[in-house]
Amino acid sequence: MTTVANTGRSSVEDDSPEDVLDERTRTDPPNEQLPPAAAETLPEDRPRAVSARTMDDNLSLAGAASSSLAVTWLLYEQVLPFSGKLGFFLTWYVLFVALYALVTALSHPRPIVVDRIWTAIVHGAAAVVGLSIVVVVIYTFAKGWPALRHVNFYVHPMSGVSAGEAPLNQGGIYNAIVGSLIEVAIAVAISLPLGIATAIYMTEVGGKAARVVRTVVEAMTALPDLVAGLFIYAFLIVALGQSKTGLAAALALSITMLPIIARSSEVVLRVVPGGLREASLALGAPQWRTVLSVVLPTARSGLGTALILGIARGIGETAPVLITSGASTYLNYNPTVDPMNSLPLFAYTGIRSGQPLYITRGYGAASVLLAIVLVLFILVRLLARQRDTSR
Repeated sequence: MTTVANTGRSSVEDDSPEDVLDERTRTDPPNEQLPPAAAETLPEDRPRAVSARTMDDNLSLAGAASSSLAVTWLLYEQVLPFSGKLGFFLTWYVLFVALYALVTALSHPRPIVVDRIWTAIVHGAAAVVGLSIVVVVIYTFAKGWPALRHVNFYVHPMSGVSAGEAPLNQGGIYNAIVGSLIEVAIAVAISLPLGIATAIYMTEVGGKAARVVRTVVEAMTALPDLVAGLFIYAFLIVALGQSKTGLAAALALSITMLPIIARSSEVVLRVVPGGLREASLALGAPQWRTVLSVVLPTARSGLGTALILGIARGIGETAPVLITSGASTYLNYNPTVDPMNSLPLFAYTGIRSGQPLYITRGYGAASVLLAIVLVLFILVRLLARQRDTSR
């Protein structure tokens, strides 16, 4: 009987390092099986806060901003023959980004340096846009304040009052306010259902014709407002022999508002999850019922934003109103007869008049126009939010 000798290795001295490491991995207990005293000494596993800023980051930002400002002042005032506020700001910003990147590179790797540079650029662009809006609003209200502080400016028309010679406590823009509201209301009544229906066709129906419609809508988005006014003037006033009225101006405004509402509504409807549509169809609901009961209520808040964008585009248009409606000093509630004034047309006429009092009234009308757009935006957002929370 032959006995087979045990040829297995009795020690780990001849094993390779990988075998030894695997053996230790199999024999050593994991962290969960460590004694309590040893487990307490292990560092806690926490996610790194990416957006958190340390004191070093804040000091680097402040130091780069102040240093670049000092260098820019030295270049503009002492070394080079530079001048101008815009050039001063651009030079300071470029130096700030460069110094900020240099200071960050001293203590951080390259990915963080790139991230900080793009963060500074994006925040700078947003600050420029926000500051521009604030400056425009403040400047407009400041120029129109002498007229805005009079109550008659809001409740009286300009009938029988010389806008360039009469004091500011006489006359007002009530006729222009009424005209703008009536024209925009008619334009919304026309463009809102057409725009949403077009968006529904492009997103829910689709097909080859939808591509053509989408192309036409995108082309109309860049349509100059003057072309819309000329189209209504040539078709309604010249060809059909109608007079200049508020209705003609409203039709021209609806042409400019329609592509904005349709394109914005299409983007909003595409955001609605497809699972909601599939669930509704799976329950036996037809497509039109799914659109009315599921898709549109889900996108209500976004559709309100689309409406605001359309109103903001139409309520500030001047060229279509000037061509199709014309200016007037009296109050007109009927959009189908006689010219009807509006706030942008009143502001345009006043600022171009060259008369100080008329210019002040023009800036006052522009301030009221900004306030109306802001109020409409707040109302639509509040109504959309209330309906969303009530579901």
